[in-house]
Amino acid sequence: MRARAILFAMLAFLASPAMGQETRLAPEGHNPPPATVAQLDWMVGQWVGEGIGGARSYESWLPASSATMVGTFVQETAAGEIMFTEHMYVAEEAGSLVVRLKHFNADLTGWEEKDDMLSFPLLSIDQCAAYFSALTYRCDGDDAMLVAVRMKSDGKEIRELVFRFKRLR
Repeated sequence: MRARAILFAMLAFLASPAMGQETRLAPEGHNPPPATVAQLDWMVGQWVGEGIGGARSYESWLPASSATMVGTFVQETAAGEIMFTEHMYVAEEAGSLVVRLKHFNADLTGWEEKDDMLSFPLLSIDQCAAYFSALTYRCDGDDAMLVAVRMKSDGKEIRELVFRFKRLR
């Protein structure tokens, strides 16, 4: 738990991806809109971009398996070593979508407790964008994707990190 708090503080300190207003938050009593994972086919593939502290980051999404898409995120250090990874699911739930994810240190120790994960319900979706509460995926030009996430730094200040990825060919 302490390691996670230190890492979040470090992430906020080192963050060089553009800060902006790309994320949205679910209002109280929000009812997620109808959606399916097929609407996120544009995300399938491998992506590379500049991540935290200017170091390289990767995001990969597999084609949907039934009602779930599986993805991974890798954040490297400036030296090219793994800083941390995320294992992500976009799943159909109650006629809408939810993103669930878990973080792992470079040695595969988890940030979240064994049965815990972060969940982001869908707020809105269109042809090339999906806005989840505190997490955004959207097209950002030809073969480019923007991913933005709100996070607490040191458990206090809320910051938004914006990652811009290019599709690997």
